[in-house]
Amino acid sequence: MRELERLAAERAKEAVKYDKLGMKAEAVANYREAIKLLLKLIKFTEDPILRRVYEEKIIEYKERMDALLGGEVETFQPQSKTQGKESYLITDPPPVKWEDIVGLDEAKKAIRECIVYPSLRPEFFPLGWPRGILFFGPPGCGKTMLAAAAANEIDAVFMQVDASTVMSKWLGESEKNIAALFDEARRYEREGRPVIILIDEVDSLTTYRENEVGGEARARNQLLKEMDGLQDKGRTPRIYVIAATNKPWLLDEPFIRRFQKRIYIPLPSYENRLKMFKHYTRRLELDNDVDFEELAKITEGYSGADIYQICMEAQLKVVSEFFEKYQGEKPRKITMEDFREILRRVKPSISPESLKKLEEWARKFSSN
Repeated sequence: MRELERLAAERAKEAVKYDKLGMKAEAVANYREAIKLLLKLIKFTEDPILRRVYEEKIIEYKERMDALLGGEVETFQPQSKTQGKESYLITDPPPVKWEDIVGLDEAKKAIRECIVYPSLRPEFFPLGWPRGILFFGPPGCGKTMLAAAAANEIDAVFMQVDASTVMSKWLGESEKNIAALFDEARRYEREGRPVIILIDEVDSLTTYRENEVGGEARARNQLLKEMDGLQDKGRTPRIYVIAATNKPWLLDEPFIRRFQKRIYIPLPSYENRLKMFKHYTRRLELDNDVDFEELAKITEGYSGADIYQICMEAQLKVVSEFFEKYQGEKPRKITMEDFREILRRVKPSISPESLKKLEEWARKFSSN
């Protein structure tokens, strides 16, 4: 794998070099070799994020190669800097409040300490406060909801980034995308608005060096540079970076050090699963035999998103029956057997092996 990655990176760099020089035949030959190596990498990797990066590069190298062969372009033309804005969204955060998030009390406390309290009374923090927060844990456990609740609490500009979309096919463009993101954040902050940048799947930007193909190293270095820039001497800009990952073991140590708070977002406990079932079914018609305590017991290992899906499946089941049979004026009530049937089909979304790795990483690096 490492040798294939190294060779693919070399071919891609050679292709771009010849492309810039206008040497079409040499550029095409190197693009073709890079594509062959990336296809082999896809066969050998099980990491979905890396597969996506490899697949996107294959598509885009093919497009460039076809353009050169078709004579559509004369010389290499990288994307414009403004194109980086396509890689992130400036939007109103989802209307999430603290009370909408079941459990996660330690994570909520850390968010308040790092973001909410400094925004309310910055004079109480003469030494500054953490501007980098890493959420790690199983998927579907509330990482995005926590970031949205924090943004709503302080009326922040919410900039949501899918890190895998930041990566660009042309060398040098990924770091420009990241620089454009932080430039925009600083503009809002200078206008008096706090900014929360949520970077999802951050491991696709900061994965170990042996996984690099193309501009990943420069993208990671640019992100680290921007993070360092938030620690301005004599000034505490209200720009917060919340990074989220399901695979923290892929992060390198220089990146980890930039995040003073590293918060484990675990699977919900029995008590929180009980609260979730009550919360998600509060507007559903339930039969008296529905036992929330039993449901909470038999869903150990399920994420919050899994439990939401179970409740939604139960609703869909009775509504589908109503439309198919047209018996009565409204759907029947959801029974305990409906839930049991769904649970026979819907399994936990995280494997025990992945959960074990997350817990081991939490013991080493968690700071909450």
